[in-house]
Amino acid sequence: MKGAGGTSGGIGQFFLGLAMICGGGYLLLSAISVTSSFGLGARLYGVGVLGSQWGITGGMIMIPFMFGVGLVFYNSRNVLGWLLAVGSLIALIFGVISSVHFHLRNMTSFDLIVILVLLVGGIGLFLRSLKSVEG
Repeated sequence: MKGAGGTSGGIGQFFLGLAMICGGGYLLLSAISVTSSFGLGARLYGVGVLGSQWGITGGMIMIPFMFGVGLVFYNSRNVLGWLLAVGSLIALIFGVISSVHFHLRNMTSFDLIVILVLLVGGIGLFLRSLKSVEG
């Protein structure tokens, strides 16, 4: 009879490892809080001009986006319109993603050790179950 992954490895180890990975991954991801400093008035990018820093905000990125969309609706073959619209949209998405902050909540060392043992131990069991067992 074939085991996990078509090998003669253990099906029990496979499911136990998978359960440990799911449990440890859930506990780790639930311990992370995600915040963002994005806003249309928040500084997304900094540009150095004549020795000073100028901030480019999300609202400033929306201006070329609106012109680009207007040009595309006026003439769909206008390359400048497509460049403005798509470039602004990419800059806006990149700015939103780069303004995301991840923080690990306060926990005891026991909590962190349990999470890591579940996650890494589960990965070890999972991978061992995919190995062929001799004999």
